[in-house]
Amino acid sequence: MTNEQKKQLEAQLWNIADSLRGKMNADEFRDYCLGFIFYKYLSERQHLYANKILEEDGLDFLDIDEDSEEGKEYLEAIAEDSIHRLGYFLKPKELFSSLAKRALGTSKAHAENVKEEDFEQSLFILDDLTQVLNSIERSTMGSESEEDFDHLFEDLDLTSTKLGRTPKDKNALIAKILVHLDTIDFRLEDSDSDVLGDAYEYLIGEFASGAGKKAGEFYTPQGVSKVLAKIVTTGKERLKSVYEPTCGSGSLLLRVAKEVKSVGDYYGQEMNRTTYNLARMNMILHNVHYRNFSLKQEDTLERPQHLGKRFEAVVANPPFSAKWSANKLFESDDRFAQYGSLAPKSKADFAFVQHMIHHLDDNGMMAVVLPHGVLFRGAAEGRIRKYIIKERNWLDAVIGLPANIFYGTSIPTCILVLKKCREQPEDVLFIDASAHFEKAKNQNYLREQDIEKIVTTYEQRLEEDKYSYSASLEEIEENDYNLNIPRYVDTFEEEEEIDLNAVALELRQIDKDMVAIDRELLDFCDELGIDSPV
Repeated sequence: MTNEQKKQLEAQLWNIADSLRGKMNADEFRDYCLGFIFYKYLSERQHLYANKILEEDGLDFLDIDEDSEEGKEYLEAIAEDSIHRLGYFLKPKELFSSLAKRALGTSKAHAENVKEEDFEQSLFILDDLTQVLNSIERSTMGSESEEDFDHLFEDLDLTSTKLGRTPKDKNALIAKILVHLDTIDFRLEDSDSDVLGDAYEYLIGEFASGAGKKAGEFYTPQGVSKVLAKIVTTGKERLKSVYEPTCGSGSLLLRVAKEVKSVGDYYGQEMNRTTYNLARMNMILHNVHYRNFSLKQEDTLERPQHLGKRFEAVVANPPFSAKWSANKLFESDDRFAQYGSLAPKSKADFAFVQHMIHHLDDNGMMAVVLPHGVLFRGAAEGRIRKYIIKERNWLDAVIGLPANIFYGTSIPTCILVLKKCREQPEDVLFIDASAHFEKAKNQNYLREQDIEKIVTTYEQRLEEDKYSYSASLEEIEENDYNLNIPRYVDTFEEEEEIDLNAVALELRQIDKDMVAIDRELLDFCDELGIDSPV
């Protein structure tokens, strides 16, 4: 698939989503739209896989008679193989295309010409659709993939009044979504494996831009994701593992994978159930095998789910200054014990940093986005910061980002880069990228040149006036471990000297010009026979 075809697919999907959502909020319709795209993907994948198995017999999966003895034997064999290979199984009558055609009693070829009144008269399919989605989950029970599909479609509430006031209204909207999506060919058999996944990512980003503050819960802006991903893959072509403790929709984990040839396993934890479901769908859509990802739904700080594991790359965009329990029991928790201090209850930023360091492998690298306050706040946070730098020398770089680049907040942010085995242990690199961005309508964003400048400066540890500086550990100690970037990168611009003589001459000339203008105004007033204002 060409880049043009890829963009066309993205535009088609978004046009369907945007035109069908009606008065529903972006974050509400997102769950339905992305959920149905995922269902269509599973269906097409199942159809292609089954046809490969049936190739020798010259059969198409859709032509199997599900009620005949021979058909049942075929389906039993295909189901067993599909659950092992794909992680799930769908019968021919449960495929997306079958249900879309059933809705209107029409073929896909005519679906594009369906009129609005046809949807209002569509066959009632909500019960069938509910059974199909439940069937996908049931097909995985007792298999390795069961956890990855468990309650995966629970956010597709087909009884919600948001879809319509009456069952008939709801059915009409769902039928419309199915029929319109059915006209799009995902080209799974001949496309790059990430094309649909990239289109899915595009939709997540579009929904995020319309969701406002709520978007921060599930999406990291693409430019920031690229910076984090490129940094933690510096000098590496393959990663054994990547971990994100606040994984949202999984976009950042998948972004890391784009920067290397291969990733062995993906690990993540997400507290929000809806977002967790989105992340699992995102993984599967990007052809990450169910055996190669372990995503858990729980509070990362209070109930961590990957204890005892270490990861080669660790990335995160945790909720800024979130509240947490800071329970005294955590003082003996392996993640926090060595620091002698817990992050304050009202600001969990450093709790996430400590958690991530605990899971970082000795040869690994971590990058985390945080509010600027972590650089200079005192008390417990100051003690944790000092321990990381003075006692362990784990801090490798501090990168200042532009303000207003995140959904839902305009505060300035930074990236902390940490490594347990640093190649340049005698200094810390400071980068001030706060002035390098493009202004957009609602928020700022990092351009490709801004991203490359940050990454190149980090990788080559370049020093540039008013942009980057390598501070010695002694210098940081002299600043009492305050990491506020202006202490190290001087961005002060001297104002241009003012020539007072030139200004005086200009004022005198203005006075002369005013005399001439007043005289002209008097002449006009005399001509019109009115009083002069001067």
